[in-house]
Amino acid sequence: MNAVHAVEARGLDFTRGSTAVLKGVVLTARQGAIHGIVGPNGSGKTTLLRLLAGLLRPSAGTVELLGRPLAAYSHRQRARTMAYLPQNLPEPLSLTVRELVLLGRTAHQGLLGLETRADQEAVDCALDLARVAHLAGVRLEHLSGGEMQRAFIAKALCQEPSILLLDEPTASLDPAHGLQVMELLAGLRSTQAVCTVMASHDLNLAARYADEATLLQGGRVACQGNPSMVFAPERLEPVYGCGFERCPSSAGPGVLLPFPCGAKPQQG
Repeated sequence: MNAVHAVEARGLDFTRGSTAVLKGVVLTARQGAIHGIVGPNGSGKTTLLRLLAGLLRPSAGTVELLGRPLAAYSHRQRARTMAYLPQNLPEPLSLTVRELVLLGRTAHQGLLGLETRADQEAVDCALDLARVAHLAGVRLEHLSGGEMQRAFIAKALCQEPSILLLDEPTASLDPAHGLQVMELLAGLRSTQAVCTVMASHDLNLAARYADEATLLQGGRVACQGNPSMVFAPERLEPVYGCGFERCPSSAGPGVLLPFPCGAKPQQG
């Protein structure tokens, strides 16, 4: 008997006006895995995530969450199953971190929206998981970029989803804060069996943390599968239009260094 995937997309097409943005995209993501979606600007990463989140309707193809058609989920059921975090976070509201995270309980609350003990416990758990418990009383406008990102991830976790869809979760973060966010996602993979599907321009972070990956080019899947295959320089070069050199590392998959086509990377 085949295992049910957390996310499964089959033959996704999406057309905007007269432009075909996605063409025949297939993607599967396992429960408790991180699936990285990479590709150059305009390749369709954000559109694919928005289709998986149900924010866009495909021109053709289907999306299933946990073996059930996305269209069969009510808005409340979808919010309890999946959380989506866009690349551009909203402008900071006049809220504390705890108040923001509590908004993630909306799908679990009754018509009156009254906060229960279960809501309080879920907020506490999300704050701990995202490592922002010490910031619970701090207002959003006083957070750094990395703290803000973790606060919104905590809000998403407060929905108690099985699936996280993240668009550029480390965008605009320095390397240290980017690593903190990825370590958080890796922890959720192992402790909560959360499936994370993330679009990323950071090939090195995606290669280091993803269990599986999809490389998009012009709205089509150029390569898909094990990161060691997807992030091979010979796979990336024709898609990105530049060369890549992999610097070996004993601590991980190594570092991908881009260089202009026709130029050899400097040695030493």
